[in-house]
Amino acid sequence: MTRILVISDIHGHAAAMQSLLRMADYTPGADRLYLLGDFINREPESWSALGAAMALVRQGARAVLGNMERWLLDASARGEGLSSDAEELRFLNATPLYWQEGEYLFAHAGIRPGLPPDMQSAADLTEIRGEFWGDGSPLPYTVVFGHTPTFKLGAAAGELWLGPDRIGIDTGAKHGCRLTLVDLTNRLSYSCRVQPDRPHDDCRRSSWPI
Repeated sequence: MTRILVISDIHGHAAAMQSLLRMADYTPGADRLYLLGDFINREPESWSALGAAMALVRQGARAVLGNMERWLLDASARGEGLSSDAEELRFLNATPLYWQEGEYLFAHAGIRPGLPPDMQSAADLTEIRGEFWGDGSPLPYTVVFGHTPTFKLGAAAGELWLGPDRIGIDTGAKHGCRLTLVDLTNRLSYSCRVQPDRPHDDCRRSSWPI
C-alpha cells in the first residue's frame, strides 16, 4: 500500500529528518513523500539541508517552497545568498508553491479561504497565518501545512494540530520542540526532540484521531 508521508519546517535539522524517515521505513517509489518547505534558516550553516531535500526529490519526493526558501531566492538575486550557478538555486527555482493529491492540498503555510489553489498568491501559500487556520469555514480538501508552530495554534508543544479540513504539522523544531513526520494514510506520526545544543533524541511513534 502506498503511504502519503509529510514533513515540514526542518530548519536545518536534516539528520533528524533522516532518522524519522528510517524510523517510518520510508521506501522511495513505494511511498509518496511531501516536503513542505522551510528546510533552512537564515544562517548559512543550515543551508546544507537543501542538499538533503534535493536528494529526496531526486528519489521521487515532492517539495514546496517555504518562506525561508523564498527569502533565500530573493537574497541570492541580490548577490547575498547562493551563487548564481548553484545547483540549490536551480532546485529552488523549479520547486512549486503547492501540490494537490486526492483529498489533500499541501502548502507551506496554508491558503486564503475562498480562492482556488491556482489563484493563491505566493505570499499566502508561504506566509499566511490566522486568516487561514483561524477561519473555520469548510474547505473542498484537507490542507496539510506547516509554518506556524502547533503550540501557537493551541496544541500541546510538539504535537500535531487538527482543525476543520486543516492539519498543522510544524511541531516546533525551530523552537527546540519536536520534528514530526506524518503518515496520513495510517494516521501515525513519527517525531523526535530537536534541541540546538544536543543531538536529536526521544524519538517516538504516535497515532492520532481519524
